[in-house]
Amino acid sequence: MLNKEDLLRMTITLKPLGDRVVVEPIKEDVSAGGIALPETAKDEPQRGFVLATGPGLRDRNGQHIVMDVVVGDKVLFARYGGSSLKHEGKDLLILREDEVLAIIEN
Repeated sequence: MLNKEDLLRMTITLKPLGDRVVVEPIKEDVSAGGIALPETAKDEPQRGFVLATGPGLRDRNGQHIVMDVVVGDKVLFARYGGSSLKHEGKDLLILREDEVLAIIEN
C-alpha cells in the first residue's frame, strides 16, 4: 500500500475538471476480523487515496471555490459512487467532491 509521500511523488496524466477527484481505491478483501469477503458482501463505504483534483467549482463571480480534498488524502467514498476506469494499468475512480464522504486522518 502506498503512503502519502509516495502518492505526492507520483505523476498522473489525468487532470480532472471542475470539482472532480481521481481516487485509487484500496483493495480490501479481508474484514477487520480476518474473514475473506466475497464481492457481494462489500457494500460498506470504500477507502482510497486521492491522486489528482480538479480546480473546483466556480462561484457566481467566476472564482474557483477551494476544494476540501487534496492530493494524498485518504478518503472514504460510497461503494457505487463515481465512474471507474483503468488508466496506466491501475483501477481508478473519478468522483465528484460531494461523493467523498470523509477524509481519513491518522
